[in-house]
Formats: sequence, structure tokens, C-alpha cells
Amino acid sequence: MTLVVNESGEIILSKQDLREVTRYATEIAQEVLEIFERAHPVDPRPRDAIDAAWAFARGGERGKVLRDTAWAALKAAREAGTAAAGDAARAAMAAASAAYLHPLADAHQVKHILGAAAHAARAAELVAGDDRHVGADRIQQACRRATPAVVDVLSRYPAAPPGGGRVGEMLRDLDEALRSRF
Repeated sequence: MTLVVNESGEIILSKQDLREVTRYATEIAQEVLEIFERAHPVDPRPRDAIDAAWAFARGGERGKVLRDTAWAALKAAREAGTAAAGDAARAAMAAASAAYLHPLADAHQVKHILGAAAHAARAAELVAGDDRHVGADRIQQACRRATPAVVDVLSRYPAAPPGGGRVGEMLRDLDEALRSRF
């Protein structure tokens, strides 16, 4: 693993790095948004988080709207009523919060990079009757979708942390698969 750090020990991240990670997370989270919206057709919070994440990924600024929509999507996840809808909303929250990846050599920061993919995979898995093959397939798709820029940012951080149940397991699977590319 190559940590790219400055003299104070912080990982070096550019705004473009953050946009690349956010774009990756948002593309994946958007694919499962319908799972939440089918269950809660009048609740815009996860879609608002996706829209805010897209705005940042496409050149907008990080700011209050991005933070607020991420928190609102998390609240929607907690109120979702079904695990699949909750994980779909968490994927949207993770996409919006990807813009807030911290320049700290902390394994938990990997969740900002790969959390949307892990929650999206879990949501798809649950919709398919808790079929782990569906989740594994989503993780493989997320691995193929990761651009060299995303893998480069990931390589600056320690490996994903333990724990987190099935979502954590899929997060680590994706992390290991992407790290094996370099």
C-alpha cells in the first residue's frame, strides 16, 4: 500500500479526487434508489442526496446542502421500514457523504469510498430474497466500475475495518478486490 501523505501525516486529497470518489459512489447508489422509492414514493430524501452528490461530482461545491441531504437520507434509512429500502437509502447517504472523505490514515475512511457500493449490494441482495450471489455479483460490478482514479485514492488508505455485518463483509470484499488490482 502506498500512502500519499504530507509533512503533517495527512493523506493528500484534491478536490478532483473527491469528485471521482463521489461520482463512483453516486453511480452505484442511483442504481438501487428505486428500491427505496418503491417503498416510499413520496419521500424525496435519498433522491435529494443523490442529486446533491451528482452536483458536487459535476463541479459543484461541498456545502450545507450536501451535508444536509446526506443526514436526511440517513434519517430516511432509519425510518424505511424494510432492510432493503434502508440499505438503498444508506447507499444514497454514502454517496453524498463521499465528498467528505477525510485525509486521515484511518481504515474507517474506506467507508466513504466504498460504502455506497456495499449498501447498494446489500439492498439488491435483500430484494432478491437475501441471495448472497446477487450481492457478490453487485460487488464484482462495483469492482469493474471503479476507475483508476478511485483505486488510486483507495490505495492511500489502510484496508477496510472489521465488523459491520454483511455490509461490512461486502465492503471488505470490494476493498480487497480493488487493492489486488495494483
